[in-house]
Amino acid sequence: MKIVICDDCVEDLQYIEQLLGQYTEAAPGADFVVEKYLDAAVLYDRIQEGRQAEIYILDMIMAKRTGIDLGSLIRKVGGDSVIIYITSSDEYAMEAYGVHAVRYLLKPVSSESFFEAMDSARSSVRGRRKLMFMVKTKAGTVGVPYSEIEYIENYSRTLSIRLADGEQIRSIFIRKSFDEEIREIAGDRSFLQVHKSFLINMEHVKRLEQGEVVMDSGKHIPVSKTRAADVKKAYLLFLSVCYR
Repeated sequence: MKIVICDDCVEDLQYIEQLLGQYTEAAPGADFVVEKYLDAAVLYDRIQEGRQAEIYILDMIMAKRTGIDLGSLIRKVGGDSVIIYITSSDEYAMEAYGVHAVRYLLKPVSSESFFEAMDSARSSVRGRRKLMFMVKTKAGTVGVPYSEIEYIENYSRTLSIRLADGEQIRSIFIRKSFDEEIREIAGDRSFLQVHKSFLINMEHVKRLEQGEVVMDSGKHIPVSKTRAADVKKAYLLFLSVCYR
C-alpha cells in the first residue's frame, strides 16, 4: 500500500513519518511504501502525471498549492484515494468535506487520533478494492467498483451507471424493480436512495440543496419530497462519521 505524506514544514513532516513508523510496528499487516513531499507543487505535478497513492496524508495550509488543491486534483482525475488532512487550524474543515477526506486532524496530532485515522483509511482502501457492483450489459457482465460509482439512475427500465471519471455504463433491460436491482449496493454506508429512480454515492456529493443533490460532476439529482428529511439526516450522519 502506497502512502504519500506532504507538509511544507520539515519538523511536521518528520513527526508524521515518525507516527507512521510507530503505527507500522503496532498494526498487524501494515506494510507501506512511503513517499514524502515538502513541496506541494511537485506532488501536484506527480498526481497530474497519473502517479497516485492509496492514502494521502496532507497538510492543509501550504505555499504554492494547498491541501485542498491536491485533494481536488485527486478527485478530478478520478482517484478514489483515501485522504487524511492534518492542519493547525479548523478553519478549513468544511472545505475538506468537498474532497471527501476520511479524517481532519488538528496539530499537534496525538498518536491515538493518528492511529485511529490510519485504521479507518486502511479499512476504506480494503473495502474499495473488494466491493463490486455487477452490471449486465450488451457486451457482457461488467464489475464496477463501488468507489467509482457517482450515481445510478433507473432510465427507461435500464440501469444507467455514471462513474466518477465521466464514463457511463448502461445495463440491458432490467426485469426486477429498481429497488431490487440496487438492494445490495444500497446497503453500503456510502450509498443513499434519494429518489425512486436515483441512488447516489455520498462520497461524490458536492453539496445538498433544497430539493436536490449536486454531485461532483455537476449533475443535479432530484430528492423526493417524501425522502427529503431522511436524506438530509442520512447525509449529515455520513459527514459526521467520515469527518469526526
